[in-house]
Amino acid sequence: MAQDGRTHDDLVAGPVHRLVRIELDEANAPRRTAEAEHERAIAIYDILEDNSFSLVGGEGEQLGGPFHLYLRAEGRHIRFDIRDNGDAELAQFYMALGPLRRVMRDYFQVCDTYYEAIRTKSPSQIQAIDMGRRALHNEGAEILRGRLDGKVATDEMTSRRLFTLICVLQTK
Repeated sequence: MAQDGRTHDDLVAGPVHRLVRIELDEANAPRRTAEAEHERAIAIYDILEDNSFSLVGGEGEQLGGPFHLYLRAEGRHIRFDIRDNGDAELAQFYMALGPLRRVMRDYFQVCDTYYEAIRTKSPSQIQAIDMGRRALHNEGAEILRGRLDGKVATDEMTSRRLFTLICVLQTK
């Protein structure tokens, strides 16, 4: 919490602290399932509709945008390429995926179960699986926020949607 009583989410939620463009570098990506493509499209749409995103400077201050974000999977890392509205590079860094691997693996398994359940299970069974899927999604988003700490500040919902996009980049 800031000295003036504002929370972390309050600090990153200004009109210039947002993403206005997101692109996934998928040049070498294998073809994904219709479900994965749908998740990608929804996550990008939702982020662009409502997000909170800012760069964190050397002194911990938040740098305003608006921002363009380019994400690319490179081996065991995700490359974050953050640019300004004129597409000039502002920051680029790599985030190791190791701390996210377990939750991503579990998330993929539960998602597969969820998509199968939609076709064959009762609404109460689907709801139970979806609750587990949401819990893993929340856990992944929290880990992601921690991994981005000191580089990028986001709110909870933006972090959830970015976790979705990272998962999409890892989908085989």
